[in-house]
Amino acid sequence: MITEPGGRERSLFHKLDPRVSLAAAAGAAFCFSLVRNLAPAGLCLAFALALAAAGGLHARPLLKRLAAVNAFVLFIWLTVPLTMPGESVAALGPLSWSGEGVRLALLITVKCNAILLSFLALAAGIGLPRIGCALERLRAPPKLVFLFLFTCRYIHVVGEEWQRLRTAAKLRGFVPRNSLHTYRTIGNMLGLAFVNAIDRSRRIHEAMLLRGFAGSFHTAAELRGTSADWRFAAAFFPVLGVFLFLDLCLK
Repeated sequence: MITEPGGRERSLFHKLDPRVSLAAAAGAAFCFSLVRNLAPAGLCLAFALALAAAGGLHARPLLKRLAAVNAFVLFIWLTVPLTMPGESVAALGPLSWSGEGVRLALLITVKCNAILLSFLALAAGIGLPRIGCALERLRAPPKLVFLFLFTCRYIHVVGEEWQRLRTAAKLRGFVPRNSLHTYRTIGNMLGLAFVNAIDRSRRIHEAMLLRGFAGSFHTAAELRGTSADWRFAAAFFPVLGVFLFLDLCLK
């Protein structure tokens, strides 16, 4: 489940049709990714922060998720300004930081955070079955929907299997070191986890076939758009268009 504890239930978006929420999140991500100037990107980030506030997202878990994403963005700051050609703005011995590289890294950082904030604000708290149903109604490829649902459903099972293998290794006195024995042991553990995952997937498939699974999921939930959904879409998507228009005007 994509969840933000205590968030969506009190937000302005919790009554929206999940199809509208997912379409809005995808539209925001697509729009923000196309922006190529810092000023419109800053507006996108401000808009995403407003969505997060309206979504009632809790600060602590939100900051943790932002920190996880920005840990990867840090590598961009460590490489792009040093490797991208352009006018130097700082130098340290043989290292030189280009202004164009710094600008690009800043643009990527702003856009990444804006996309994550908007997605969490709009999609946090939607149950996994409702996400699958909404994706199916949005004409997403069925195999992609199945892959998404089963990955979200069973990824923790693979994690639990790995934890059991680590615990078993520790009980046998295994201490990771920079040695060939450590690499061989970890490789064997990864292989065993992979084999166990395949074996479990076969049992799950057989169980589903015994229950009449024929390649499609059926749900009793009915997704019906309301006037609130139309009003939200009529206000949300034109705002995204304004961001793209401002970006085009600054070329």
